[in-house]
Amino acid sequence: MKKLTARILLTPAVGSLFLWMIVPLVMSIYFSVIRYNLMSPGEEEFIGLMNYHFFVTDPGFWPAVLNTFILIGAVIGITLVLGIALALLVNDKFPGQSLVRILLISPFFVMPAVNALLWKHMMMNPIYGVLAHVWHFFGLQPVNWLESFPLLSVIIMVSWQWLPFACLIFITSLQSMDREQLEAARMDGANYVQQFRYMYLPHLSRSVAVVIMIEMIFLLSVFAEIFTTTGGGPGFESTNIAFMIYVQGLMNFDVGVASAGGLFAVILANIASIFLIRIIGKNLEK
Repeated sequence: MKKLTARILLTPAVGSLFLWMIVPLVMSIYFSVIRYNLMSPGEEEFIGLMNYHFFVTDPGFWPAVLNTFILIGAVIGITLVLGIALALLVNDKFPGQSLVRILLISPFFVMPAVNALLWKHMMMNPIYGVLAHVWHFFGLQPVNWLESFPLLSVIIMVSWQWLPFACLIFITSLQSMDREQLEAARMDGANYVQQFRYMYLPHLSRSVAVVIMIEMIFLLSVFAEIFTTTGGGPGFESTNIAFMIYVQGLMNFDVGVASAGGLFAVILANIASIFLIRIIGKNLEK
């Protein structure tokens, strides 16, 4: 009786979540198999898989897929390495530790569009940006980052925003380490490199798995930084799958092709999630 009552009480919430997920998915599937262009209203017709064929044969498709994987891999790598380093750096007590931790975490609460504008105008502007002044200080010619290194610029922006998340997870994990074991290792003559390899890294393995899984899922949909700074260019150099879907849907007004691209992104995200859950699940069971 108690189980039945609990299920009845949960039904409205579960039903709302189900509708919230299934309605957009069904609409996307429907639009992906018809010719639906906002510039030609009233000319809808069933065309099967033509939208999918048009999306994957677009000249920007493979560059977008490659850029998506490069972006995800680079950001995850940067946030893991720097996140662990910063977490270890602020792990031991020192004056102002709480303030430093707050400052480390604060970039994560900056909205993606604001983050992109900060880097575009304050840091990477080739005339008055901070990096331009640094280059001038060393007698070098300032670099126009967004034109010369568009994908790298986006990677730096996204990494700066996601680094606090990884750092927070690692700091929390380090707080649960057995201090007595660390002291025993120091007394036995273990140097810091040995402690890091045989004690810190094994302890952080679960946190690393969680960071990889969460970042992988969210980084597939990076859009605001690209839209605000590079516009996917020059050419397709900084275009990812999410931006390509935007171009098809809101610049080319082709809802059918955009829906096909959206479903491709959903399939890609599910494949990545299944792979990560299997790999990371084994790690979490250890």
